[in-house]
Amino acid sequence: MINSALASPPGTVAATGGPVEAGGVVAGRPQLLRAMNEESLVNALRRSGPLMRADLTRVCGLSKPTVGLGLANLERDGLVRLAGRRRGVRGPSAVLYEVNPEAGFVLAVDVGREFVRGALADLGGTVRSRGHRSVHAARSRGLLSELIGLAAELAQEAGVSREAVTDVVVGSPGVYDHRRDALILAGGLPGWGHASVVTDMRRAFGPNMVLENDINLAALAERDHGHGRGVDTFVPISVGTGIGMGLVLAGRLHKGAHGLAGEIGFLPLGGEGPVDASDARRRGTLEAAASAAGVVRAAHRHGMSGRVSARRVFEAAAAGDKTAAAAVAEEAGLVARAVAAASLVADPDLVVLGGGIGSAPGFAEAVAAELRLLLPTPPDLRVSALGGEATVEGGLRLGIDRAWRRVLDRGATVNNHGGPG
Repeated sequence: MINSALASPPGTVAATGGPVEAGGVVAGRPQLLRAMNEESLVNALRRSGPLMRADLTRVCGLSKPTVGLGLANLERDGLVRLAGRRRGVRGPSAVLYEVNPEAGFVLAVDVGREFVRGALADLGGTVRSRGHRSVHAARSRGLLSELIGLAAELAQEAGVSREAVTDVVVGSPGVYDHRRDALILAGGLPGWGHASVVTDMRRAFGPNMVLENDINLAALAERDHGHGRGVDTFVPISVGTGIGMGLVLAGRLHKGAHGLAGEIGFLPLGGEGPVDASDARRRGTLEAAASAAGVVRAAHRHGMSGRVSARRVFEAAAAGDKTAAAAVAEEAGLVARAVAAASLVADPDLVVLGGGIGSAPGFAEAVAAELRLLLPTPPDLRVSALGGEATVEGGLRLGIDRAWRRVLDRGATVNNHGGPG
């Protein structure tokens, strides 16, 4: 089980430039020196898998005695373990070391209007369980109950006790407000902005819970596992029951001074097209017009009859229904304008569309056609390959990084409410 000492946020010990041997800038501070060297060893093992001592000496730039002492400490603390021997190599250096994946477990959950999704992984990154639940709750208490129930199911399926789950990452619409200790701009989830929601989540999941915007987590997953790999600047945009954007600049997630970067649901539309005024006040003009509810309203305006849902509108448009096609074209125009606004500010190499509407067949092509009319040099536009699991995958990545910082940065402090880099 992971040491309960809190970890430091990005930008403290981990950002000081790597390992330092005795006699360096932190000589006389043995605990800090030890922590930095052990962090370097763990990070090398996480990146490269099983390594010998000689490999770690070379990769980390540390002396053989320092590597030996660091491995002994990490092995004693249950963070590193023996992984066998490398064939064809003689001597003690042939022993392979790897991180101990069972040093702790991370739970990541994604809160949506129609589903809650989640996964539980060990600290080696192996997913032990994954699942989702349909949401039928009309109030925040019911939604939180579904979330807690899913977490319990995932832990039971993985055979992991509640105490062994050391970090929980909750991906949610909106932005965590430190001053109010509550989520703001989460109008798509009724009652989710009440302060009691965060209090109840913390009570259920413990002090090492972190709240993060769902699209920001999806951006991390896209950067590390999706179309964003190797792309310097890109923008993931999710369009479904809501609309949101992440912003990755120079390979790092950009959240802005108040965490509001990417809250494009509040972009004004310039008075074009009827918008439900109460919905717009609750969650922003663009989100009211371009989310699933907006697609349904557009379909009704164009004359589509019967029981209408966003899914049915897109299916009918694909089958050649001209009324439905007009609603889809209107939606593509709205999303294209949002992409154009982001492009003229950040000039991304790539825009990745996700969400139920963003990933609908043919929708990306329709948006791309509109973009060519709006921008002199439109960005590359792709549909996310990660699907509905993008937020959960990003949450696991963030949670695992935080868990390792906690055990390696002994005695430091971490902010438990967001801040992936």
